[in-house]
Amino acid sequence: MASPPEPVRDADYVATDMAQVRLGQMLFYDPILSGNRNISCATCHHPTLGTADGVSLSIGEGGTGLGPERRADPENMPEQRIPRNAPALFNLGAREFTVLFHDGRIEVDPDKPGGLRTPMGAEMSAGFASLLSAQTMFPVLSADEMAGHYSENDVSAAVRQGRITGDGGAWSLLSARVAGTPGYQPLIRAAFPGQEGIDFTDISDAIAAFIAFEWRSDTSPFDAHLRGEAALQAEAVRGMDLFYGPAGCGDCHSGPFQTDHSFHAAGVPQFGPGKAARFENHVRDTGRMRVTGRAEDAYAFRTPSLRNVTATAPYGHTGSHAQLAAFIADHADPVAGLERFDPASVALPDLPGAKDWQHVESAAERDALRAAIAMPAVTLTADDVAGLVAFLEALTDPVALTGRLGIPEAVPSGLPIDR
Repeated sequence: MASPPEPVRDADYVATDMAQVRLGQMLFYDPILSGNRNISCATCHHPTLGTADGVSLSIGEGGTGLGPERRADPENMPEQRIPRNAPALFNLGAREFTVLFHDGRIEVDPDKPGGLRTPMGAEMSAGFASLLSAQTMFPVLSADEMAGHYSENDVSAAVRQGRITGDGGAWSLLSARVAGTPGYQPLIRAAFPGQEGIDFTDISDAIAAFIAFEWRSDTSPFDAHLRGEAALQAEAVRGMDLFYGPAGCGDCHSGPFQTDHSFHAAGVPQFGPGKAARFENHVRDTGRMRVTGRAEDAYAFRTPSLRNVTATAPYGHTGSHAQLAAFIADHADPVAGLERFDPASVALPDLPGAKDWQHVESAAERDALRAAIAMPAVTLTADDVAGLVAFLEALTDPVALTGRLGIPEAVPSGLPIDR
């Protein structure tokens, strides 16, 4: 039996520099960091959509519009969907977040260069102020997320040629764009005083500072309950008792942010392009196993934090469930949940030519996913699920959902902001 956590404290978070936060706010919403200057961090992590984007698998580069309204641009068709659901950004400035991404492919490791383990080379892991900062380097280098495809722009061409660091590398090209934009110069001087120009690691550090400040979430009704400031409603208390008791949720969703930061094969339905290198010819996503190479890690994914979870639908690393109650019911008995899975319920923006259901249609792939499930089945009644949803609603923090600085009126590049 698990227990509710201790209240969150200021000491649980890293300190942030407000000048870097303000620079990071602009960079987060500015499409200047994408190869074709048409997509920003906020496109897939928008505050109006719970810092995610409200769809199962995103359309990144080559899309137009925001959230469920986003569609493929006929003049610049995407090559594929993003293979995993866009995760929310709450509390990523908390010290306990030492592993990131659904598969944990970047994590704090004092024995590695720069104190971080990433799939990138040692020279590309150095200079970042934090793990959250290092996370920023991946979307800007991804053809499907922000860089654009191979012949579309100077950044995507550099990525294709393997030129990331150094003069003419993708990072220096992006940094030069920012440094050469007059409106950024006073923000850079304030954020990094006494420094000439700006490096990509500075850009990453500023974006990380903004995320950490903007979406700190520790003022929910649950937090007030833990601090003895207010009582939870009776249905939420019943759900909390189930969560940390017989339902077993708290075994994995432990700690102050309801995550053990570990990896579990929970049988979340697989669809979309899968996670594969361009030279690989499969549609599976084996999750943590892609990082460790260990067969026992097949189809295991990181336990997500549940803060503000009622605002971050759809659920699961593929966004397989649009409704939280349905996800809880299937998650409690994952083998039965796989049998109940209905592809028609999935929120996928139209992408002509996409082969989204090959994994679902393959008996061998389905059997492998089912065989990997390591979670015991838990019997929940409809009333139990309702109680758990009531408890999860008590994790909703209006301050964090709104954000502290909000969406800027304009960004220094003058490019349009996703609203």
